[in-house]
Amino acid sequence: MGTKEKNDVVRVNLAELQCSNAAAQTPQGLAQTPQGLAQSPQGSAGPQMGFNNSSGFEMLQRAAKMLSSGTIFPERFRNNIGDCAIVADIALRLNASPLFVAQNLYVVYGSPAWSSKFLIGLWNSCGRYSAIRYELVGTEGQDDWGCIAKSKEWATGEELVGPPVTLSLAKKEGWFEKRGSKWQTMPALMLRYRAAAFLINTVAPELGMGIRTLEETEDMGA
Repeated sequence: MGTKEKNDVVRVNLAELQCSNAAAQTPQGLAQTPQGLAQSPQGSAGPQMGFNNSSGFEMLQRAAKMLSSGTIFPERFRNNIGDCAIVADIALRLNASPLFVAQNLYVVYGSPAWSSKFLIGLWNSCGRYSAIRYELVGTEGQDDWGCIAKSKEWATGEELVGPPVTLSLAKKEGWFEKRGSKWQTMPALMLRYRAAAFLINTVAPELGMGIRTLEETEDMGA
């Protein structure tokens, strides 16, 4: 092959590579990557993993089968394809890792429940609000001792203030006296967890997808 022919081949290959790179950077090309699939809008080309159609449901089942057989996955989900499918679906909706979701999702009294720190993490990292701050009120150890969760909405600059939670409220609701209750051993932590849940549930309930926190579910007994 002559020098001119070699140069032509190089130019052709370079042009093909540039076209390929350009296509990969377009929305259509991005949608072919796993991350692009998770972020692509509804109605985009290609099957979407989930419960919406047969192809997506088949993909979800395969993912659930793999997750259920993994030894790194929490033991409560191992060999349980059904629960793992739900975990995978929730992870897609939250654009989060299935392992991250599984580590923070519990089943209490037959109902799913988030760990409070997971729900707080969703709020702090969603980009819509500032990190939650806690204001303690009253006298420590007394019934008026309480906590108020606060934040700020970035779009409007509005200060967001959740309902106050006090030891008096915990006792009146029956949370404090429940057998094995952490309210008796870790009241400061429980005040913060419950205050944060109150703020999130009243301002942005969609973050938790309507699922209670682990502490709420244990306190309420349902």
